[in-house]
Amino acid sequence: MAKDNVEGAPKKKGKVKKLLLIGVAAIALIGAGAGAGIYFGALSAHEAKPEDHYPKLVVRSKDGAEPVAEDDKEAPLKVGTVSVPNDRFKVDPRKYEVTYYPMAESFTTNLADGSGFLQIGISLSTFYDGKVINNIKRQAVPIRSVVLMVLAEQDPALLSTSQGKQRLQRQLTTAINDVLREKEGFGGIDNVYFTSLVIQ
Repeated sequence: MAKDNVEGAPKKKGKVKKLLLIGVAAIALIGAGAGAGIYFGALSAHEAKPEDHYPKLVVRSKDGAEPVAEDDKEAPLKVGTVSVPNDRFKVDPRKYEVTYYPMAESFTTNLADGSGFLQIGISLSTFYDGKVINNIKRQAVPIRSVVLMVLAEQDPALLSTSQGKQRLQRQLTTAINDVLREKEGFGGIDNVYFTSLVIQ
């Protein structure tokens, strides 16, 4: 019987070693799985979304006072820029800085009825950061083309009225934003202003 105990002891040690090795291997696999999950989770959290590349609204600062958040009048908003989900975001002009970009050359075209021509100078306004201005510069040729096409469709009698000029402003704003959306994925032009307007 003493022999059985001596022979049984090494078998127990072997089983304990096997169990210990299996336990260590299982813990290592669980740790590796958890580490991989954390790593890939962190990667997906930092994946760039299209909105991350959109221009941002530039917050207006008033005498060092911090502006307020869109939906909460009491929560302070970080001074600087604000991300937006798209370029159709409703902008409160009292909260954001406006930038004007004058188009370098004036636009001249024949009018729709062929009775004369129209020459205008325009300046574009935006509440967004410099990305919009860079987009305008990069897309100057298609913007110039679409402006000339809109101008060529104008009725001189309608353009002589204030309502006609305001309508033309809206048409130009829409046309320029359409070009920027198509070419850059983001419009961002708030309005078109006339710096000169001659009808002959």
